[in-house]
Amino acid sequence: MSFMEEIALRQSIRLGLIGVGVIAALIYAVVFCYRKESWPKTICKAIPLPAFGAAVWVAFGYPLVVASLFLSALGDIALSRKGDRAFLVGLIGFAAAHLAYIWHFWTLAGGLPTGPLWAIALLVLFALSTEVWLSPHTGGLRWPVRIYVVLITLMGITALGLEGREIAVWGAFAFVASDTLLAVQLFRMPDTSPGQRPAAVALWLLYAGGQLAILAGAGFAQPLFHL
Repeated sequence: MSFMEEIALRQSIRLGLIGVGVIAALIYAVVFCYRKESWPKTICKAIPLPAFGAAVWVAFGYPLVVASLFLSALGDIALSRKGDRAFLVGLIGFAAAHLAYIWHFWTLAGGLPTGPLWAIALLVLFALSTEVWLSPHTGGLRWPVRIYVVLITLMGITALGLEGREIAVWGAFAFVASDTLLAVQLFRMPDTSPGQRPAAVALWLLYAGGQLAILAGAGFAQPLFHL
């Protein structure tokens, strides 16, 4: 196999893996995301992010993006199960994923974020607001949730410095929005609330779409496409 043939093959595999991830994510959104815990739900949820991560790896993408996508998959699997222990494992997985993204975005941006100060200020104010509407309702998970809020805020701030990679910036903010919905769903919304189902669908689409946008915008030396 020639060098050009290998590159073409890797590109085809990359697109195929992204397609598998997108299809699995849509199936999860339509069939599983609002249902009770089950192994079929866990298996379906476990497919999209590893497929995305493998797509980055096979096409010589950035290792930190690969790591973040697989750590996110660990979080997905844990959060598909019930109980505080599973939630804490999921929180740790996603916290590690955010650390990888923070490091990656910082490296791509060449240091301190250069995004608009008003956007950075809004992120900081939003993070501080969680002390009012979220933290008092998290019980024994208060400090892990607080640390997670700091990490996802830093992820959003560092993403603002990704000049020329706007799709990744939008992906990062979709990730922030999905985590906000998850916090509302878990800690502020009654299990019997009619808002549970639309919230589950919306947060999954924001999350999976956000991860795909980060992959497309910041997973490779050149974005897959520009906005």
